[in-house]
Amino acid sequence: MSATAAESPATPTGESPVALTRRARKVYRLLHERYPDAHCELDFSTPLELLVATILSAQTTDVRVNLVTPTLFAHYRSAADYAGADRTELETIIQSTGFYRAKTNSLIKLGDALVDRFDGEVPARLKDLVTLPGVGRKTANVVLGNAFGVPGITVDTHFGRLSRRLGFTLEEDPVKVEHEVGALFPKKDWTMLSHVLIFHGRRTCHAKRPACGACPVARWCPSYGIGETDPDKAAKLLKFELAPR
Repeated sequence: MSATAAESPATPTGESPVALTRRARKVYRLLHERYPDAHCELDFSTPLELLVATILSAQTTDVRVNLVTPTLFAHYRSAADYAGADRTELETIIQSTGFYRAKTNSLIKLGDALVDRFDGEVPARLKDLVTLPGVGRKTANVVLGNAFGVPGITVDTHFGRLSRRLGFTLEEDPVKVEHEVGALFPKKDWTMLSHVLIFHGRRTCHAKRPACGACPVARWCPSYGIGETDPDKAAKLLKFELAPR
């Protein structure tokens, strides 16, 4: 074995690190072409609104959160409003998002922390965001990337699943996934990479029955064949309309 081969770190698929990086970036480019308008699907107009919406999105869908937030944001416009919220009223508004008592606790404590430590403003640094109640790295990266333009990788269930299926990582731990996948891409691409993989996970590469036969990166995916490979049958599994050829 050559010294170069001996020194090359292992990759999830057995590719060389250079080959893995090239394939990963090819996959990203093709998926970006499939979903050129990929974006955060939570509705918001301020960093605080996005932070709150992201906390509410735990264990539910963005669609459900977007049904709740117009009323919520009309009642609570500032961190101080959340800090002084009537618990019963807040619980009633967000109840349909699930785990509403725990989420109410998080939102009230979040308001307190923002008022006490950040003058009521949402901080724009990861190390500050993750100190806030109800805020982990995933939520912090959503806010950084979409409210402040700071590149970040959002490892939700879709991103983690696709990262493993595509052979970008074998890790299950979200923080390890974030670091391993992030190392394959320029930092400037991290936020859009997150959107693109999440869009693909929601629309094509489903958890239980991926539409392999209608996937633009099938040729470069080591997991091709775990889902429907017939192009016509796979097309019927898509959760969006393909542009006409």
